[in-house]
Amino acid sequence: MPTRAQLYALTDELRRLKAGGQRSVSVSDETLADLRSAVASCVAGPVEAAKSIQVARFESIPVATSGPGPAALPVIPAAAPRVVVVPAVLSPAIPAPPKVELPAGDKATRWAALRERVLNDKFGLAQVPPGKKIVFGTGSLDAKIFFCGDTPGEEEELAGEPFVGPAGQLLTRMIQGMGVKREQVYIGYSMNWRPEVPVGPGGVPGASRRPTAQEMAYCRPYLQAQIEIVQPDLIVALGATAAGGFLGADSFKTLGEVKGRWHEFGGRPLIVTYHP
Repeated sequence: MPTRAQLYALTDELRRLKAGGQRSVSVSDETLADLRSAVASCVAGPVEAAKSIQVARFESIPVATSGPGPAALPVIPAAAPRVVVVPAVLSPAIPAPPKVELPAGDKATRWAALRERVLNDKFGLAQVPPGKKIVFGTGSLDAKIFFCGDTPGEEEELAGEPFVGPAGQLLTRMIQGMGVKREQVYIGYSMNWRPEVPVGPGGVPGASRRPTAQEMAYCRPYLQAQIEIVQPDLIVALGATAAGGFLGADSFKTLGEVKGRWHEFGGRPLIVTYHP
C-alpha cells in the first residue's frame, strides 16, 4: 500500500500532468483499490498525523472501463469527486530580492563572482537542510541555448549541480538528440534551492512543492544575471513553473496555452516546452 510520502509524490505528479494538458492516466483496478485504501488509512489515522496534511473527503472515483485492460482514471478533474492530499505550505519570511551588480571583466570572471554570491546567499543557506547544497547554473558561457528549469530536486541539492537526476539524464539525451553536446549549452534554474517541504510524522518529508511567487521573485535577479553573462540566442523554459517565472504565473492557466509558441524575455526569444 502506498505510504503518505508516496501519496504526496503521486498528487504532485498528477498536478504536473494536468498542467501539461493531460486529462487521464491508465491504472489497474488493483492499483485503484490500493489508493483508496491508502487514503482511507490517512483519513482514519491519528490527529497528529493529519496535522501535516489537508485531506479532502475521499469518495469513489467513477472509472469507465471498456473491455480488458486497465481502467482510465481522470487526473483530478475540476468537477469530479477526487482525492486531494496537499502538503502544508510553508511561508518563510522572504526578504526583498537582492540587487545584483556584476563586476567588470570577462564572462568567466563575472560568472565566478555571481556563483560565489549565490552559493553564499544567507537567505538561501537558511533554506537548505544540512548536507544539501544551493544549486547554481552550469555549462558553456558562450552557449547559444539557455535551458531553465524550475527548482532543484533531491538529487540536485545533494550534488549541487542542475539536472543530474533521472529528469537530467533525459534532458541530456534530448540535447544530444539535437546534435548538441550538453557541455555546449547552459542549464540553470529559476530558483537556486529546493523549496522547503513540511516534515510529516516520523520525520518523513513531504513531496516536493512548487515555489511561491515570492520565492521565485527573490531568485530572479540571479537568473537574469546569468542570462546577461551568457547572452544566449534562445531561452528554453522547461515546464509550467519555469515558464511562469518568465511570463508571469497568472498569464496562463495550462502549459498547453504557451508551449511551442514564441515569447520574449529581456529582448531574447523564449520558447516553452515540457519539463523532462
